[in-house]
Amino acid sequence: MVGALEPALHDRQMSRRTATCRRELETRIGYEFADKSLLESALTHISALSGKSRAASYQRLEFLGDHVLGLVVSDMLFRAFSKADEGELSRRLADLVRKEACADVARKIDLGAAIRLGASEANAGGRQRTAILADVCEALVGAVFLDGGYAAAAGVVEQLWGERLRTPARPLRDPKTVLQEWAQARGLPTPSYREIARTGPHHDPEFLVAVDLAEFTPAEGVGRSKRAAEQAAAAAMLTREGVQEGVAQVQEAVQQDVQESVRAEATPQEATP
Repeated sequence: MVGALEPALHDRQMSRRTATCRRELETRIGYEFADKSLLESALTHISALSGKSRAASYQRLEFLGDHVLGLVVSDMLFRAFSKADEGELSRRLADLVRKEACADVARKIDLGAAIRLGASEANAGGRQRTAILADVCEALVGAVFLDGGYAAAAGVVEQLWGERLRTPARPLRDPKTVLQEWAQARGLPTPSYREIARTGPHHDPEFLVAVDLAEFTPAEGVGRSKRAAEQAAAAAMLTREGVQEGVAQVQEAVQQDVQESVRAEATPQEATP
């Protein structure tokens, strides 16, 4: 009889732990859900559904939250930078809503602790995976929007993104943008990128990418993602050609890539709540 009660006791303990994580998350974002099922969906990864419909995961809310986040941040930028032109506003928006930025916001509110994952995904370190954190962060914004309307969503976004909006976490003009504008100013075609090699294990690959630009020798860059490798390649060409902005950009691009990798490797694996 005692053995039969153990699974039920474990389930109750896990349920209490999950409920506590959700309440603490609501406190951190400054919003309490009226409809807790929306919060539940926003925090549920497809790996935890055991064959149920994908609609029960965060994916639909992520779609909505992505657009709500873009609208709220665009409004914030429009009001905060009254003298900025469309180009600057677009660059600031792209920086604030990119996946890495959303994942950083998620880490600051310890969103990973509240995510519902399947056992294999949890054991693989899914709670600190940038892609999952970014998606769930957007889903959370979408859930707040459905539960409390635009004003509630705007309040949460302003609280979580306000400091980042005032102090960008990285240069607004990334190396690829700088290189493209530099090439266009000289009447050259748009630079193109090609993958040269991919090494390392599947879960932790390293990419070698080359950037080609007419009249110039290709430059190469290495990164833990294709995006990071392309940025490093663009920055390498800028640095080689004496474009001063490229020197700082390549250091920033490499540093950001290394920090992202170190964060993922240093995070202990957790059990599923």
